[in-house]
Amino acid sequence: MYLDSKEKAEIFAKHGKSATDTGSAEGQIALFTYRIEHLTGHLKRNHKDYNTERSLVMLVGKRRSLLDYLMKKDIMRYRAIVAELGLRK
Repeated sequence: MYLDSKEKAEIFAKHGKSATDTGSAEGQIALFTYRIEHLTGHLKRNHKDYNTERSLVMLVGKRRSLLDYLMKKDIMRYRAIVAELGLRK
């Protein structure tokens, strides 16, 4: 698999509150960003994989929802995660 539990723990440790805090919005956004980048690379090689394309669109929607939630709750955390991950908007 492209992402094992060690890599997930590193993502959550870097962007979340701790390695075991998988529920924080920042950690989830970082994980979704990693998955989106992976699926984007896959789709560049396999442009007719429509199931993956649909999964990618749904994942981008989930990340956007979390970003919107974070923007409403705490604008400073939102700005920090957007700058840290290099996201637009």
